Amino acid sequence: MLSPVIMAGGSGSRLWPLSRQLNPKQFLSLADAQLSMMQATIRRLDGLDIGLPKLICNEQHRFLAAEQLRQMGMERASILLEPVGRNTAPAIALAALQAVQEEEDPVLLVLAADHLIQDVDAFLSSIRTALPLADAGKLVTFGVVPSHPETGYGYIEKGACVEWGGFEVSRFVEKPDMTTAKEYVESGNYYWNSGMFMFRASRYLEELEHFQPEILTACRQALDAGEQDMHFTRVDAAAFSACQENSVDYAVMEKTKHAIMVPLDAGWSDIGSWSALWEVENKDVQGNALKGDVFSLETYNSYVYADNRLVATVGVDNLVIIETKDAVLVANKDHVQEVKKIVERLKEDGRQEYLNHREVYRPWGMYDSIDNGHRYQVKRITVQPGAKLSVQMHHHRAEHWIVVSGTAKVTNGENAYLVTENQSTYIPVGQVHALENPGVIPLELIEVQSGSYLGEDDIVRYEDKYGRL
Repeated sequence: MLSPVIMAGGSGSRLWPLSRQLNPKQFLSLADAQLSMMQATIRRLDGLDIGLPKLICNEQHRFLAAEQLRQMGMERASILLEPVGRNTAPAIALAALQAVQEEEDPVLLVLAADHLIQDVDAFLSSIRTALPLADAGKLVTFGVVPSHPETGYGYIEKGACVEWGGFEVSRFVEKPDMTTAKEYVESGNYYWNSGMFMFRASRYLEELEHFQPEILTACRQALDAGEQDMHFTRVDAAAFSACQENSVDYAVMEKTKHAIMVPLDAGWSDIGSWSALWEVENKDVQGNALKGDVFSLETYNSYVYADNRLVATVGVDNLVIIETKDAVLVANKDHVQEVKKIVERLKEDGRQEYLNHREVYRPWGMYDSIDNGHRYQVKRITVQPGAKLSVQMHHHRAEHWIVVSGTAKVTNGENAYLVTENQSTYIPVGQVHALENPGVIPLELIEVQSGSYLGEDDIVRYEDKYGRL
């Protein structure tokens, strides 16, 4: 049985303004309208004999990841939380160490949560080809058959053929210039480095101990000193922060004598930019990929995404236009790699648009900041059935709650009472309070905040069922 390891870190800043630091691309529905990229990664494994996935993600994304797993009926799946990013070698080490503790040395299938695979049958065929190789102690990487010269990917040069299919790895090479990339593709001996792997947990740990023992020591200490928090595994922050940053390629795959490459020809893309997404989308006769409420006239070779309102284009070519509730991006398709610089500038200027959307997800539901001004803010809040916000207090703001649908159970100081549709209640400044949904349908309410300071850090939590400080 395969044990999937899904690496769901990263910020996806080149896909701003859809991808934000607290809601990055792996948790968004991009190429698939129904599933997020992470969910699609897990769903395409349905044809294999696999156990529950191990998800590795950033501490900030834990509730978003848990909710998306819950939607797939995988509440019991393990979620490893990284307190800081240390690249792929330590992340996989954590998963491998946990796997050998919980299972009998499983074969790990390591996948990125934000890759697109268009031909699932071909993908599963490559996985099945790799399995006996990994079973025999090889460290398998998947080399994507290149469709064109590409300077944005690293390459793998194939060596001699091996039993069961695949090739020895002759060498890994860095991202080339265009001339070199053309030579690689024309030779037929080079493949894109997909960043997907398969190997036994113990074999990876053996090779890591041989080549980078300090990484393995730090990860073992971080896991041993960690703690279980519901379905989250929290590793020790100090021990993991002391771990060296390194990719699995540099730490192990480029050094081991047991690396094997299995070709993958399955319509793969890492969706690393808006132009990459445009390339894989269905297009109209003018070469446009249009999403949402879009009117286009004399528009060609463009990607237009309307999230919240009508977007109309006239007489444009080769553009990316992305509209969200709080930001609009207009870029030439040839310059979308520079979107990352916009995100960096927003962060430097202290703007919140780099961090999150207007809609913010919490373990109990979500809120949408629909209006704000001097000394007031208005939110639309959705609380899922059975969920409860923390018992809390604010030093600087009062709150009015108006229930739109469902039933709210309100704790307001020493009093607890129900508030139903078209009713309201008031929480004074400094009052200890809580809000929960005792019903079976989502609770929808409007919250009007007023006061001298309305930041999210004006929350003193006394009790929280989700373990937040």
